[in-house]
Amino acid sequence: MAEPTAIPDPLTARFRRPSTSDLSRRFFFLVDAIARDHEPTATQLERLASSYEGTADFLANRKEFADLLIKIHPHGSRQLGTMVRPLRTSTDGFDVDLIALLSSEARGHYMTHGGAAALINDFYWALKGYADYHGLSIRRWERCVTLGYADGMSADIAPVIEAPLLSAPFGETHALIPDRAVMTFESTNPLGYAKHFDRAAAVSPVFRERIVVAKAMDAADRAEVVPLADADEVFNRLLCRFVQLLKLHRNSKFSVSEALKKLAPTSVFVTTLAALAYARLAPIQHDSPLDLLADMVKLMPSLVHRTMLPSGLEEWNLPNPSAPKDNLASAMNEEGRQEAFEGWIGVLARDLGKLQEAVEHNLGNDVLISIVEGAFGARSASTLKVELSNTRESNRAASRVALVTSTAATRTLPARAHNFHGD
Repeated sequence: MAEPTAIPDPLTARFRRPSTSDLSRRFFFLVDAIARDHEPTATQLERLASSYEGTADFLANRKEFADLLIKIHPHGSRQLGTMVRPLRTSTDGFDVDLIALLSSEARGHYMTHGGAAALINDFYWALKGYADYHGLSIRRWERCVTLGYADGMSADIAPVIEAPLLSAPFGETHALIPDRAVMTFESTNPLGYAKHFDRAAAVSPVFRERIVVAKAMDAADRAEVVPLADADEVFNRLLCRFVQLLKLHRNSKFSVSEALKKLAPTSVFVTTLAALAYARLAPIQHDSPLDLLADMVKLMPSLVHRTMLPSGLEEWNLPNPSAPKDNLASAMNEEGRQEAFEGWIGVLARDLGKLQEAVEHNLGNDVLISIVEGAFGARSASTLKVELSNTRESNRAASRVALVTSTAATRTLPARAHNFHGD
């Protein structure tokens, strides 16, 4: 029997996978660099908050809503901590979704005074007075009204009527939203959806080595730019960063033409699939955050309920976890959108594979920047290039400090660095 050799096989020794903490630190540096430039600043959010508080005061003094309006509050990506620059524009504008919550008395009033169409019309004409006074653009949709600001930012404000549904999850905040297209009130629950997302985001991921995600993110040495109020509570959650990456990749791939923009999967569809996949996969051990994200992308299409129609087409259904009658995949049943989604998932999986290889094998900054540009667009790549350059200079300066102090004393000052510099 041959003696075991102490010399490693060169084929197996050629690449040793970095530690989980190393991979996590690289991931958080990368995702922060990509996402940060696509997030609204605190100043932008404060300006919008001031605006919608003013809108609430204005509506409360309108005779149509004087005794009906309870409050106006943000929902959607602002509430979840997953905001990115919208698909529709390359400017610095952002979309913020707002809810104008009306008391249950509004239901009785509008059921006998014109129904859903009357509510959305009353809401539009009330807000038009506000828009005209403040020099804002205004547009009426089937379920909401959009106010546009001079700096490119916009607020989609939807009137909803409180209608608790205690038999449903988070049913105490269930509500009804008017739909002008079908002339009826539809089930919705923005606050309940946020609670569902928060529950998924609270699941602690399990990695090959024991790490604390928050510490790994701190180690990425982020700039002290707070993109939103309460950033530590929402933006620093791993699921939030995952959703931002998915939305940025979608925006990059579907912004090529106006025709493709119309086929892009909706944000709530992507966000819901990501949350469901994360809640299922995060407790399973993975080597790194990128491994977990890659597995989530593979799982997401299978979470859609599909029904084969006599025509041979599929009808997709994704129940709103907080309003079961609300199908979050309804828009995906429009012509061409299902095929576009399946194609995008394939491209996304390949791009994540390239990104994972570059991070794990430390292929160098030029390769990494090229992959990011192909996957997330030129703006993300440019931001990453600047961040890598700044960090490299910081590391060099820290190394010089360490060299000087080590010649004068036995203590050195360690540099908080990443390991991207392979070129």
